[in-house]
Amino acid sequence: MLAYNLAYERVLRAPRMTVGLMSPLARSAGHMADIATEAAAAKCADALGFAALWARDVPLMVPQGSASEAVALDDPLVWLGYLSALTTKIALGTAAVVLPLRNPLHLAKSALSLDRLSGGRFLFGLGSGDREAEFAAFGVDPARRNLVFQDHWALLRSALSPAADARTELLQATGGFDIVTPPSHRIPMLAVGTARQSLQWIAANSDGWATYHREDARQQGRIGLWSSALAQRSEMPKPFIQSLHLELTDDPDVPPTPIELGLRVGRKALVSHLLRLESLGVAHVLLNLGATHRSTLQIVEEIGRDVLPALQTS
Repeated sequence: MLAYNLAYERVLRAPRMTVGLMSPLARSAGHMADIATEAAAAKCADALGFAALWARDVPLMVPQGSASEAVALDDPLVWLGYLSALTTKIALGTAAVVLPLRNPLHLAKSALSLDRLSGGRFLFGLGSGDREAEFAAFGVDPARRNLVFQDHWALLRSALSPAADARTELLQATGGFDIVTPPSHRIPMLAVGTARQSLQWIAANSDGWATYHREDARQQGRIGLWSSALAQRSEMPKPFIQSLHLELTDDPDVPPTPIELGLRVGRKALVSHLLRLESLGVAHVLLNLGATHRSTLQIVEEIGRDVLPALQTS
């Protein structure tokens, strides 16, 4: 069996839990990210040993949830291609591309190119989308997004496969033509959220499952369901990934306070929280940094200097 790419082995199969960052790191609703700031933050994260930089796919600026303004983001694959040229070690992931709204052949070409240009540092997170206005604009029936997701996933998986016997679906779809030279390794495809699929489907078809922050006991239950689904499908263990919205306080001793999809906390309690997540079976935590009066670079430096080493030595 061919091995996974470098990113999967370093980030999701590491001996200890790893930590990544959502990029752009310094964001304000309705405004595009400042490129110079993000370039400096990406280089800093790479140097400090963060495991991954992740980017979201937001096709249209549609307000969502409690946000009063829409999020303005560059295309995630183009964005990660830019970051790959600025960094040398850190993995680059999507969390997540809206698969039903994208042509899987175009996605495959982008993914294969990004993985090759970054030296195998790409992680491909895929979701089903949750903004109804986007489906109308792209001419996709939202009631069928679960089925479209499955169809696009199957063709994408075939296109990204290094194994000749797994490329049949791609070649049938293209009349026998390949997209690029097949990769020498497996590019991981991760289901983000439920993707409107059963957990058993995700266990059988994905290379890992990424979901959202929950209170510890509830998250432990989700991890148990994931392990059970893998066992039911006779699958080997696969990584469980979660995001965490983080407001890091100036005072390192501040205990955790819940916020939407995360915590407001000082760095000492953050270390304790991350170690608990590791003990529950979380392989990777994706930090989504909230705005504070401090610069994003200061926060990245504090986590890299004081939190990441503590996770490895505890």
